[in-house]
Amino acid sequence: MIQTPYLLFLGDAPDALAAKVAQGIRDWRPDNAVGQFRMDGCKADMKLPDMTLAEAKAAGAKTLVIGVANRGGVISQAWKKVLVTALEEGFDLASGLHNLLRDEPDLVAVAAECGRTLHDVRVPSVNYPIADGVKRRGKRVLAVGTDCSVGKMYTGLALDRDMRAAGMKSTFRATGQTGILITGDGIPLDAVVADFMAGSVEWLTPDNDDDHWDVIEGQGSLFHVSFSGVTMALIHGGQPDALILSHEPSRAHMRGLPDYALPSLEVLRDTALPLARVANPACQVVGISVNTQAMEEDEARDYLAGLEQRMGLPATDPFRFGTQKLVKALAAI
Repeated sequence: MIQTPYLLFLGDAPDALAAKVAQGIRDWRPDNAVGQFRMDGCKADMKLPDMTLAEAKAAGAKTLVIGVANRGGVISQAWKKVLVTALEEGFDLASGLHNLLRDEPDLVAVAAECGRTLHDVRVPSVNYPIADGVKRRGKRVLAVGTDCSVGKMYTGLALDRDMRAAGMKSTFRATGQTGILITGDGIPLDAVVADFMAGSVEWLTPDNDDDHWDVIEGQGSLFHVSFSGVTMALIHGGQPDALILSHEPSRAHMRGLPDYALPSLEVLRDTALPLARVANPACQVVGISVNTQAMEEDEARDYLAGLEQRMGLPATDPFRFGTQKLVKALAAI
């Protein structure tokens, strides 16, 4: 088990999205985050107290969590001095990067010398099966996005929270490092060997009560040429009964791909639904989730109302306005 509370390490993150792991923990497990550690040039801010390692230790922090999710998931050499010092001062380290802590000889040596633990969240711990496509009992909902990092995980966490509050049976199924750090369980889907990705999602969402919902954390985007594979694994392995379209309207282009424009929500709907119906012919698109953080509240409400009129689907910002409209749509299935 990863010891809490955490000191969130933002390193030299160039923007807030680059620190989305820290942001997820800050928003969904605030009691686990005592502060943040930022290096010179860091442009991310979780609105937590900036702390030195000594200050965080005095405040009770037990684990330094690398809150950065950079392209390629690498441990920057510029971070090493901080990580080594953290081990020496009594912190464990936790990371969801592809570049594993356990593969860094200097960190391994210092951790052993100081009796500290290195936690690599993005490591499969199960021999997952190959997907067989057999229909499972229970219900499943998946958010699919026009791009990466548009709010699919936030949609799932908010939906699970509000479904439980409404008395529905629900389980959030984490499929990425941030979701696992928030909930303590799940699969690191993008670290699973490709042939077993869909099978791992089947394993994660087994037979359940007929009225139980698995809220599957979305990943990637069918339209993002770098990360579309994980989305396909979720669509076919998850066999969703319901899809929620996720969008961030302020994007000028796909995240990290300046030559690629975002698809419209209509194109996303018309692409994702036929693919979902390969594994579950009864799948429906039930609503739209929009990350409106770049908008003023009145502008956001007007935008959502326009989407509802245009597409004939309930639309909300789950983190800002709640998911009651989406919960009602799911309850009707």
